[in-house]
Amino acid sequence: MGEKDITEKTLESYNDVFADILNALLFNGKQVVDPNDLEDRNPHSFYKADGKVRELERDVVKYWKKHNIRIACVGMENQTDPDPYMVLRVAGYNGTEYRVQMNSLPKGEKPYPVITIVLYFGYKGHWNQPKTLYETLEIPEELRPYVNDIKINLFEIAYLTREQVNLFKSDFRVVADYFVQMRETGEYTPGNEVVAHIQEVLQLLNVMDKENVLRKN
Repeated sequence: MGEKDITEKTLESYNDVFADILNALLFNGKQVVDPNDLEDRNPHSFYKADGKVRELERDVVKYWKKHNIRIACVGMENQTDPDPYMVLRVAGYNGTEYRVQMNSLPKGEKPYPVITIVLYFGYKGHWNQPKTLYETLEIPEELRPYVNDIKINLFEIAYLTREQVNLFKSDFRVVADYFVQMRETGEYTPGNEVVAHIQEVLQLLNVMDKENVLRKN
């Protein structure tokens, strides 16, 4: 696992940052998700394939609860480069979580929704890989009516507008601003934001700057 991946996950794992990302991207800045209503979920799941038990690891995943009742399971996946199989990966993550519910929920209790959002941090160009299952698969026309389509919830952080960046209330605003500036000018000028998780933010920006220097050289 790369240093950048670790620092991204570490920052997003904080409930205030995780909730802020959801509120800004899913609810247009409305404070729907309270950080206190989030509960960590083990990002490691296991499944059996070819007679062997294999591990499935997500980036960050949390339960969203109200009054000890689970509303949803929400996962975040970070991508710096477009992945042609991202739709299949997300389908696997969500399907595994539903399987866990099916095996663990008390009889008669309804399952809760599983949501995965993909944060794309590339700033050299837009996401250019499939966003739906139909785009991912080669489907004979006669079978298309029987194949259910799936789409990913993809957010291109570097292509957010200034208004969208300002919707963030947590340290993620600094991260989003960094990628927007890098897309616009190729350079980053820090703002005057008060940072709560200063070590994690500085470490992430430092890692990104190192990568940018390597790319330029």
